[in-house]
Amino acid sequence: MTDLVVRRLLIDLEKPFDRHWWGGDAFRSALFNALSMSFPVGEQFFIDSVRMGYKALPEDKQERFRTEVQGFVGQEATHRRIHGLFNAHLDQQGLVNNWAPRVHKRLKLLQGVAPVHWVAITAANEHFTAILADWLLRNHDLLDDAEPRLKTMWLWHAAEESEHKSTAFDLFHALGGDRKWRLIWMRHVTMIFLGDAIRQTVSNLRREGMLWKWSTWKSGARFLFGKRGMVRESFKPWRAYFRKDFHPSQQESGLSARWLTENRMMYTLVGGA
Repeated sequence: MTDLVVRRLLIDLEKPFDRHWWGGDAFRSALFNALSMSFPVGEQFFIDSVRMGYKALPEDKQERFRTEVQGFVGQEATHRRIHGLFNAHLDQQGLVNNWAPRVHKRLKLLQGVAPVHWVAITAANEHFTAILADWLLRNHDLLDDAEPRLKTMWLWHAAEESEHKSTAFDLFHALGGDRKWRLIWMRHVTMIFLGDAIRQTVSNLRREGMLWKWSTWKSGARFLFGKRGMVRESFKPWRAYFRKDFHPSQQESGLSARWLTENRMMYTLVGGA
């Protein structure tokens, strides 16, 4: 089992930040703004799913997950709060969050669906966040030209996503989930996640008047598909989820633990939730 602790990030998110906070780059800023827009509602869904799955476990299995679920919920609740503060500045900049309302509509379709499927959806999303987190931690120097407090925010979030990436997956199997449904939900989540990310990024760029600029898409192509491109380096770990013997711990790089150790002054421990 994973020993998860809750951390309070020691950065000030009350002060506004530049529209293109990532080194003045419109595409990178718009993409990660889009991802942040999905987090408050997404993190709440993950919390609800894991809590629901935990309660659905037989009592003899609950003890195994009790501490880890508490840590998972605490970490995700902290992520939800931090990105809520970040997103408030995006609202002030005139960006419109179209991603969250779409999630709310989809959640209505899940009412009455068995907990094991909620947890399967969460496990698929957690795999996405974990592989993106590992990519960000591995290429942390790409954030060197970002505003320092936002660099810290994204790398802290990445470290904790990597840290708890097995929780929903293990809970899914403890609930009796099988490979068939694990893969069905991953295919659905992949299409929905990528579609929403693209739509929100395009919307952000359009509102900033940067959508049709050559420099925007030149940067985007390099960032996504270049030598260290996010899509280019994430495809293989995404595909690994479909292996029969897959487990998230197989992709542990140690980068999460290293960042948390080397940046201990950037947070305080607040215990479980």
